[in-house]
Amino acid sequence: MSSGIPLRKRLLVRLMITSVLIALCSVAATAWLAVQTTTRAIQEEQGQVLADDTDILRQLSGYAATHPSWAGVQDTLLRLSAAKGRRIALTTADRTPIADSAKSRTALPPGAAATVDPLHTDTYSEPGAQLSGVDPRAVGPYRLTPLERARLGKLATVRQKCAARNGVDTTITWTPSGRPVLSDENGILPNSTVPDVCADGQLNTLTQTEETALARLTTLAEACLRRQDVAVPAKGFLSLEFSSQAPQPQFALDRGNPVGHPTAIGAKGSECVAEARREQLDPDVAPVAELFLGTGDSALPHFDMSNANKAKIVGVTGLVLALTVAVTALVATRLVRPLRALTQAAQQPLEQHVRVPVTTRDETGILAVAFNELTERRERMEAQRKAMVSDIAHELRSPLTNIRGWLEVTRDGIVDPDRELLASLHEEAVLLQRVIDDLQDLAAADAGTLGLHREAVRADELLAQVAAAHRVGAEAAGIGLRTGTDGTSAPTGSGSAWIDADPVRMRQALGNLVSNAIRHTPDGGTITLSAREEDDQVVLEVADTGSGIAAEDLPSVFDRFWRAEKSRSRRTGGSGLGLSIVRQLVAAHGGGVAVASELGAGSVFTLRLPATDPPVDADEVR
Repeated sequence: MSSGIPLRKRLLVRLMITSVLIALCSVAATAWLAVQTTTRAIQEEQGQVLADDTDILRQLSGYAATHPSWAGVQDTLLRLSAAKGRRIALTTADRTPIADSAKSRTALPPGAAATVDPLHTDTYSEPGAQLSGVDPRAVGPYRLTPLERARLGKLATVRQKCAARNGVDTTITWTPSGRPVLSDENGILPNSTVPDVCADGQLNTLTQTEETALARLTTLAEACLRRQDVAVPAKGFLSLEFSSQAPQPQFALDRGNPVGHPTAIGAKGSECVAEARREQLDPDVAPVAELFLGTGDSALPHFDMSNANKAKIVGVTGLVLALTVAVTALVATRLVRPLRALTQAAQQPLEQHVRVPVTTRDETGILAVAFNELTERRERMEAQRKAMVSDIAHELRSPLTNIRGWLEVTRDGIVDPDRELLASLHEEAVLLQRVIDDLQDLAAADAGTLGLHREAVRADELLAQVAAAHRVGAEAAGIGLRTGTDGTSAPTGSGSAWIDADPVRMRQALGNLVSNAIRHTPDGGTITLSAREEDDQVVLEVADTGSGIAAEDLPSVFDRFWRAEKSRSRRTGGSGLGLSIVRQLVAAHGGGVAVASELGAGSVFTLRLPATDPPVDADEVR
């Protein structure tokens, strides 16, 4: 037997391949997890370095914004270098040293990390610098005197208490210029939200220092506008908007309209205000400087074997070991499972008919196939027996219960045995007889013992006989029953297609279809029986204009005891065996049955049977 098994499917070869695969997977998993751990650690350190670099740039920009020169920056540079663990150097644009945390004459990196210019800062140097590009800490001539700070501080305290009395909770924030502003949980408190009793107009009134600085800014902006050949407004057109960051000069029509933007000079006005503001602040900020970070040619993060990384590597090693053991156990179990299944199946009682799955074509797979073939026939017979018992118990319980109940109440004298009662009992008995006859036909078909007395049968005569047998019932239900045949392709000019069939059984099959159609066709509907010949087959159709069958129910219509309307009783809805008997009878004749239906449009049941030649005395038969 082993000679017919491919080499790759032999048990010994599979065990060897499994061992090699486990080893390769273990090495690959260890390498992958180690790389992931190391990469994550490096990425975390790179992110920290980027955050440190941004913080260094922010602090040095703040120093430049609040000092007119870099003269005293060395102490700040050394403090930042010690805190961040980085070399920090400042130079002029031509690389003349300004300050350096490293030793003298230490080589600089080839390129500067950033430019420190508080008058042209980017959006990441300091929060609040996005609008003007000027570091908010650069206030220059707008910085208030101590007396002005003290006076505004008292006014802010008074307004804060007044707002609190009127249900508005505020806090006092001091701007870089020394001006206090009130804010609530949503930010700076605009005048529109200040209670009327508290809006005395004193807190937001410009001080002498601010008036002087604003006048100088206005003069510079007017000069810029003249250079741009733009007409300058007659009145002052700049105002100060106070925020928690710094006074923000705003281009406006006049002091009384700080948010309006004149259309004639608005385009150039903002540019001139920004240019004038930088010109005004330039004497009070440090010169532009180049910032160098790191040592040598680059500033690379260094991955160290910290306790956290050691723990990760130990965890990775343990995980790889666990995965190796799990994979080994899984493969070994998979190889042993077929043998174990065979052993357990052989130990089960014979009536359980246990079968084992065949998953491979190796030695154990061949053995499993042989084992399953031994139980297949016994299992089939047992399944037929159990199905028959289950069907009988399911379908006979209700009629028998009704008969027994009525007999008991009659015996006890509760009900008189009148004609209606006897008719009801007789109807239940007829129902039982019909179910038993149907089950007997199905059992015979399942066992292959269904007796067929075949003869040449004309399709049109078969349909006429079925229609005659059910016409009375159809007319009583108000349904039209008609037949139609198409014999244009019939041989020997017989005028009809012929089939080799048992006429009794075929009338039974067609009768079941007609009875089913009558039950599901409303008053005024039509049932049509037709026959035609296609190639070497005779097609018999039973079409109705009834309620139809849902698309999702079509695959189940030929199942035993299936009903389209679950609420219908056995008396009005049939035994649920009619269509199953139709399928068995047609299959016994070597044909097939199909159904096409649409809800509300009716159903068409199609029987396809092998065609046969008419008998020699066909004319006499006609």
